[in-house]
Amino acid sequence: MSQKLYVGNLPFAASEEDLKNLFTEAGSVESVKIVVDSYTGRSRGFGFVEMASKAEAEKAISMLNGKTFMERALVVNEARPQKKRGGEFRGGRRDRNR
Repeated sequence: MSQKLYVGNLPFAASEEDLKNLFTEAGSVESVKIVVDSYTGRSRGFGFVEMASKAEAEKAISMLNGKTFMERALVVNEARPQKKRGGEFRGGRRDRNR
């Protein structure tokens, strides 16, 4: 079963291919996603890597957490489930009909 990892403190110049090559040292990488700002298109400095197994994920954490990558110390740990966001935004003023 695959295991998703959070990767923080990423250099803004790092590509998904760079990250995949780095994590391949620890095992089989199923997917890589660097989170980008939807407005600017620039990296937000973190992303997610999905490893093929829990054992490979644990190996990646032990190998790469704190490792310097492109002059930045990476933060690598198990990804937490995404929190549900609050209610829907409708974009109107409350007192519009008064």
